[in-house]
Amino acid sequence: MNIGIILYSQTGHTLSVAEKLKKQLEEKGKNVTIQQVTISGEAAPDKFTFTSTPDVDPYDAVIFGAPVQGFRLCAVMESYLQQLPAMEGKEAAFLVTKQLPFNWTGGTNAVSTMKKICQEKGARVKGAEIAIWSKSKQEKSVRNSVDNLSRLFS
Repeated sequence: MNIGIILYSQTGHTLSVAEKLKKQLEEKGKNVTIQQVTISGEAAPDKFTFTSTPDVDPYDAVIFGAPVQGFRLCAVMESYLQQLPAMEGKEAAFLVTKQLPFNWTGGTNAVSTMKKICQEKGARVKGAEIAIWSKSKQEKSVRNSVDNLSRLFS
């Protein structure tokens, strides 16, 4: 299975989780590529332009990763997902990173937004994980997110 991890990472947190996930999936024999959505400008609605928008076509499955910003999916990932072509026949999963310790402080909303967009494009959603970045929960939350997402593609 050819899996793409496509993410936007403003601070490097989402990327660091994606790298752990890539390693774990590769240990299971999967072919995994990480690609980043990049921008110029501010990561706020209508204040950026894309400098890199990875193509989902080469992948059987795509794990989209992004942070929560302002209690919702970051504007960069939402715009990226909206501009994607149809994803018929592809599996999708989601990785959301966030600072505040409760999923209802933006994590659940971010996952719902990603799921809705991808399902409208024909993708089959396999699952999602929310990695909490607060110091007290970070290590366990990241480990659980990586383990649970990698199990989706066993």
